[in-house]
Amino acid sequence: MRRSLVLTDEQARHPFLASLPPHIRRGDSAVPVPRTRPGWMQNLREFLMAYCACFIAVSLYIA
Repeated sequence: MRRSLVLTDEQARHPFLASLPPHIRRGDSAVPVPRTRPGWMQNLREFLMAYCACFIAVSLYIA
């Protein structure tokens, strides 16, 4: 059986992954960005915004 010269990595198991260069396909994990949890004030603000938006929408629908 004669095989043609391929420029892909057959170990990648997917055509798209096989076409990527090795330094990209290696998949070094990204450095996670530390995120702070939203405080209760942010939660309260989001709740009030949603409540007011729903109240205005229902008021406009009824009127």
